[in-house]
Amino acid sequence: MSTPHPPDRDAESGGGEESSETSSQADLLAHYDIRLVRAPNPGPFTLSGTNTWLVGRHPTWVIDPGPLIEEHLDGLYAEIEVRGGLGGVVLTHDHHDHSEAVEALRGTFPAPLAGGRGAVDVQLGEQVRFGPFESVATPGHAVDHYALIAEGACFTGDAVLGSGSVFISPYRGAMSGYLLALTRLRLREDFNVLCPGHGPPVWDAHTKLEEYVAHRIDRENHLIVALGEGRRTVAELLDAVWSEVAAELRPLATATLAAHLDKLEEEQILPRDVERPRFERTEW
Repeated sequence: MSTPHPPDRDAESGGGEESSETSSQADLLAHYDIRLVRAPNPGPFTLSGTNTWLVGRHPTWVIDPGPLIEEHLDGLYAEIEVRGGLGGVVLTHDHHDHSEAVEALRGTFPAPLAGGRGAVDVQLGEQVRFGPFESVATPGHAVDHYALIAEGACFTGDAVLGSGSVFISPYRGAMSGYLLALTRLRLREDFNVLCPGHGPPVWDAHTKLEEYVAHRIDRENHLIVALGEGRRTVAELLDAVWSEVAAELRPLATATLAAHLDKLEEEQILPRDVERPRFERTEW
């Protein structure tokens, strides 16, 4: 699951219908032999819907089958048939809106499944190869999160979106691991376009990655200023650093705050009297 900016992503206008801009993007992606099938599940957490990607043909490979919605599966099945069958399925991470349709898809098109955890045929890890993909660990949004690089594209799941940014899960090491992962992706030269889990493709890939790092650093700097001003409670810190967040997204802003505070604690610069968000720690 994703979250709008801020915590961090501005919602796109529109729903599951493809705009003329989306059609233009599809034409560009065709040169990479990449096809986007967007699920009709628009909302504040999913923007215009969850993106399912197909790469190559004879056979094709599917990234993030998405939610279990009949209309979405019908479109996905049709694309798989056109592309000469299914070679395999890979998950950037196992959040519900990316993985729910896995069982139904594999029931119709039996094929191996790769992912970062759970009942998979191929366990992803750093530089693991699966079909045309190389996996790159991108923790932060989820502990099992991987970006996938193939055919000059980087499939970023919920690590980098087409619009805004994502919440960071509050498990130990999440924020520092996330920033390191973004930096490592910035140093690669084997992709030109980002194909995200939500939102449109990003053709200025490395600039977007730089923006994401800068955004997180800017949040951290504002947080440090707020702490320096004596703000100590969760409510005070949210009001100072995430003041623009809508009420329904406040819990996700709180999760990202927790991840930032963890990072400051790891660096031994967090004041001892800071209130910490209270919820069950989980490797989401």
